[in-house]
Amino acid sequence: MPTDAADPQQIRSKPRADTIRSIAMLQIAASLAASGTERRRQAKVYLREQGTADWSLCLFASSTNEGVEAVASGQAHVAMINPSAALTLAYRGTGVFRAPQPVRAIAVIPSADQCVFAVKKSTGLTCAEDIASRRFPLRMSLRGQADHCLHLMLDDICAAAGFSLANVAAWGGEVRRESLSPPWPGDMKFQALAKGELDAIFDEGIGRWLDAAIGADMTFLPLSEPTVKKLEAQGYRRGLISRSRHPLLPHDILTVDFSGWPIFVHAELPDALVWSICAALEEKKDLIPWESEGPLPIERMCRDSPSTPLDVPLHPAAERYWRQAGYLP
Repeated sequence: MPTDAADPQQIRSKPRADTIRSIAMLQIAASLAASGTERRRQAKVYLREQGTADWSLCLFASSTNEGVEAVASGQAHVAMINPSAALTLAYRGTGVFRAPQPVRAIAVIPSADQCVFAVKKSTGLTCAEDIASRRFPLRMSLRGQADHCLHLMLDDICAAAGFSLANVAAWGGEVRRESLSPPWPGDMKFQALAKGELDAIFDEGIGRWLDAAIGADMTFLPLSEPTVKKLEAQGYRRGLISRSRHPLLPHDILTVDFSGWPIFVHAELPDALVWSICAALEEKKDLIPWESEGPLPIERMCRDSPSTPLDVPLHPAAERYWRQAGYLP
């Protein structure tokens, strides 16, 4: 018998209007952020409670300390940053942070990476500390995004090694800030090296440019053990660019770790909201990309490992959720 009544099963299977709107906007934002013509690399998402004018929930993803500041001040409820070291310094109140920040981890998306200080072999430099001892006028290329965590890390690394970027400039060197991404074979940085306009590149994302740098007659400056210990005291992790993973290297390179994409919240964020964030991560793990194939490996993301550095405590509600879900003992 014909009826105008909708099938309840069909109603349940259709995505809600707010879901459609949210996913559409998120996918557009993701595409714009990934576009080579767009200079937008951070994302904030606001959610408003129905029937109110209050945009009361803010989610923030960035590669800057702005996300930490937004969570600590209550402007954002959940944020993500890269690398994990940036969040560790905030939690400890070291580096650029003059006091411990009230942050707690939810999980860490796996990412294995290291900082790289590459210089032309013709400089004769053999370690980062040589730059200070020889007062070497390096012509350096750094990431173009001025507030990227890389710059703050470089400041700390240089200070531990006995010099600053201001020193390099005073010695007759040059510091360029160019490109929004790690170097790529044949890009403007490698072209400048070939023309003799550059001596050095400091960056991360070593998987995409380390071999090309070796092919461009560059070498990689290790950090000395005393320098690394100073950095570890702040909250950094030592890193190792190993010859076993990069056979073109003549030897292992001691450096600073750049691994992990921590998702974090304020220490006093209500348990119910933290629980919902964890549940959302688990529910959408098939849709969230990461560096390898397949769904997000939640079972790895709530445990400390080389690719998921977890030096900031889990929020108690997150720890309970992951334990109840079977991901923690």
